[in-house]
Amino acid sequence: MFCALFAIGATCLSPAASTAQNAFALSSTAFANGGLIPKVHECTSGGGNDPAKKNESPPLAWSGAPAAAKSYAIVMRDLDNNNLIHWVIYDIPAATASLPQNVQHVYQPPVPAGSRQVYYRGSASLFGYQGPCSPSTVNTYEFVVHALNRASLTNLNSNSSTQTAARAITAASIGSAKISGES
Repeated sequence: MFCALFAIGATCLSPAASTAQNAFALSSTAFANGGLIPKVHECTSGGGNDPAKKNESPPLAWSGAPAAAKSYAIVMRDLDNNNLIHWVIYDIPAATASLPQNVQHVYQPPVPAGSRQVYYRGSASLFGYQGPCSPSTVNTYEFVVHALNRASLTNLNSNSSTQTAARAITAASIGSAKISGES
């Protein structure tokens, strides 16, 4: 695995992909790599009534993915809380190279068409993004986009756990790119 750090994020490619591909990179217009994640992307369930907190997923864009990518998936983790998974979205079509801000909180969001999301920590009513929820500490959150060797992760469904989904994504990954932020 080849990994490189860039101003906009970190990039990791399998050895075969790294020789034939431009650098796979992930970025966000909402925050710089290592920067502060804006409050609009923080959870609304962490207590308090801060109206700036909206639990909206940040806009993300990627480039330089392996040419063999048949779909994409994104996994967001809290690196300071036992790698707690906050978001899994998968079956993102290969023609897609970005996600808009505030992907809808449903199993099959309309944008990007065809994608699916996993429910957050056992609550079947909260699919998709769960923003940073660290009211008393500053934690680091990592977003990783994976280029996958399959168009669809058919072994996953609306009852799959975040851990099961993350394992399936890792098994199908042919390259990845990362960006992290603090909140």
